[in-house]
Amino acid sequence: MNRQLHIDPEYPYVYETHLHTCEASACARSGGADMARRCKEAGYTGIIVTDHFVYGNTAIDRSLPWENWVNAFCKGYEHAKQEGDRIGLQVFFGWEACYRGTEFLINGLSKEWLLAHPEIRDCTIEEQFELVHADGGMVVHCHPFREESYIPEVRLFPEYTDAVETVNATHSCVLSGSHNDPQFDERAKAYAEEHDFPQTAGSDIHRVDLFFGGIAFKRKLADSRDYIRAVMGREPSLLLNGNESV
Repeated sequence: MNRQLHIDPEYPYVYETHLHTCEASACARSGGADMARRCKEAGYTGIIVTDHFVYGNTAIDRSLPWENWVNAFCKGYEHAKQEGDRIGLQVFFGWEACYRGTEFLINGLSKEWLLAHPEIRDCTIEEQFELVHADGGMVVHCHPFREESYIPEVRLFPEYTDAVETVNATHSCVLSGSHNDPQFDERAKAYAEEHDFPQTAGSDIHRVDLFFGGIAFKRKLADSRDYIRAVMGREPSLLLNGNESV
């Protein structure tokens, strides 16, 4: 039997907040429908599909017209959502924006929003924050202290950040084969506490071999905007790193 989540009875609703699909992320190995099925089987209540955006490790041809690019980019989410609706798994939409190795998870917006805002493609970090906030979205600085060859330097933008991913399961989970250094999360936690940011957790998963990270809540979320309310409202939760709750 495939490994399952350990569900805390006080926090039974578990969400994977950082997940990639091979339809849109060049580094991913599993499609949206397969990811949805495996996460449901493992015990997740829901997932947030956060594929790599235009200047990240995207699998979509950047030369495409904006509408075509967005339609192709959203395929992983759409396949996951279709399967999630069929099997009873909540699937929310987001993306992972990249600025020379500095990356942010964007939550609370939609495919329709992307189609209507082509300026998000080439905006600065400051402009991203303003655009996302203007329509009620949330900007999470993910794995802010990760050190890898594709990250030229650690850069922090506290004035343009809503929350910080302080637990990324690829850093600590015994199942992870990359980015293994718990200090990346320890430094992120210290940074979040210094600036009093809400904290999130996710697996940064790219295939159906799950790491079992994410956030566990006491209640079921209604949608991606409700996820923002839960995070920014600092609702009681467990941050999961794949090994234990922290």
